[in-house]
Amino acid sequence: MTDIGEFNASHGAETIGLRNLKAVHWNFETPRLYEESLKRGESQLAHGGALVATTGTHTGRSPKDKFVVRDANTENEIWWENNGAITPEQFETLYQDFLGHAEGRELFAQDLYGGADPAHRVQARVFTEFAWHSLFIRNLLIRPDRAALADYVPELTIIDLPSFQAEPHRHGCRSKTVIAIDFTRKIVLIGGSAYAGEMKKSVFTYLNFVLPGAGVMPMHCSANAALDAEGDSALFFGLSGTGKTTLSNDSSRMLLGDDEHGWSKDGIFNFEGGCYAKTIRLSRNAEPEIYATTERFGTVMENVVIDPMSRRPDFDDASLTENTRCAYPLDFIANASATGRAAHPKNIVMLTCDAFGVMPPIAKLTGAEAMYHFLSGYTAKVAGTERGLTAPEATFSTCFGAPFMPRHPSVYGNLLRDLIAHHDVDCWLVNTGWTGGGVGTGRRMPIRVTRRLLGAALDGSLSKTEFRRDPYFGFAVPVFVPGVEPHILQPVKTWGNKAAFAETATRLVSMFRENFKRFEAHVDADVRAAEPVQVIAA
Repeated sequence: MTDIGEFNASHGAETIGLRNLKAVHWNFETPRLYEESLKRGESQLAHGGALVATTGTHTGRSPKDKFVVRDANTENEIWWENNGAITPEQFETLYQDFLGHAEGRELFAQDLYGGADPAHRVQARVFTEFAWHSLFIRNLLIRPDRAALADYVPELTIIDLPSFQAEPHRHGCRSKTVIAIDFTRKIVLIGGSAYAGEMKKSVFTYLNFVLPGAGVMPMHCSANAALDAEGDSALFFGLSGTGKTTLSNDSSRMLLGDDEHGWSKDGIFNFEGGCYAKTIRLSRNAEPEIYATTERFGTVMENVVIDPMSRRPDFDDASLTENTRCAYPLDFIANASATGRAAHPKNIVMLTCDAFGVMPPIAKLTGAEAMYHFLSGYTAKVAGTERGLTAPEATFSTCFGAPFMPRHPSVYGNLLRDLIAHHDVDCWLVNTGWTGGGVGTGRRMPIRVTRRLLGAALDGSLSKTEFRRDPYFGFAVPVFVPGVEPHILQPVKTWGNKAAFAETATRLVSMFRENFKRFEAHVDADVRAAEPVQVIAA
């Protein structure tokens, strides 16, 4: 019996030039993708039922291998300082070589949605070489009702061929790995990398390009909402590894999503239909909701080491990468939203992983300070999230997601500023990084402290407490929070060497100020005035 959607399989492939394929497996669901992946030796079955795959040399994204076609439509719209460029001719050569490489192969195709709001979603058709990649993207994006597939017309097409090897001199790229996006033709080509996250981030990049024109703010953030109070939603901005997934997974609140959302005049909505959670050192006690998904049929685990006999995962084993992950449908989380939509947020949380250990665990931001820190995007890249990254590295990633931002940061910053002001949103900066010293000296901020402070912020009680003004960064820091040791709220008190603290904090302030010079011409005076104060260390 032919699956719904198989009737148009040949036509759907030929419309973008794919030809002479051995087969196209169209909209296979989880059991059949398991069968195909295991039959091909792409993956293994773990204890509990999850599918486990490894990605070879690429265990994280390759942002330096990502390119945008520079043409008349993108010339004045793309932030070229941040995005690599290739010519339309180079893309066409790459495209034809992709089509040639696909000949004679079996491909898997999924017709999916990016965006839970029908008014702002993209219909994305994804062709993959691997069956497990097809399951991954099926988990991560939104799955249409089977009946809707008969009338499905793709707006964005992704071709994902890990076995393809790019040629820099021929294709205008940097290495044998390439992620190329043509916004005019609405085509994404991914070659030379088996890291499945490249697919989902390509959809995010596309939405980041098209949505601002519709007045919608695309955001690299997780989101949740109160279970019993419509409209009490919260956004959690942050790079991978800063806690977006962990902190938004709160059993007392409804989860909208863990990574990508939009904010329109009607409220917030998830871009995705699943979660992509880090599993390194995952604990059943600390993160029970996420841990439970690793023991379910349908979850894809990426680069997780499993015992060859028992097939049980070892989440403490980082021998393949620190960036071990699991990808699962959103409905694997018991308290997940069925719609992926909620009303306007009351709180915005900006998560920073401070590798220097001098920022407080939480600070309240004014609107101008929120825009300053959003554009700054200070954090630490966590080991494994990008190829070649083996230890935490302090960085400024504007909008908490520079690798996925095709437009200039001021476009997103101005949208966010206006939405915060219009909806009177409370904004918080939360340090999930180090305390008592930097990497190698201090310790990671205790998650119980972070959860307690976030709970007080989201229930409104923290806004009513007494605050002090931080002498280095200028923002407001609570003096006392029930259940939190007072000294941890003042980072200097957690350091044994106070002179070293002053020197380190002053150095970080200088880094903030130097980094923000590139944005000064694009912001108002109140935002420029929100920069940290230059303190001379004693």
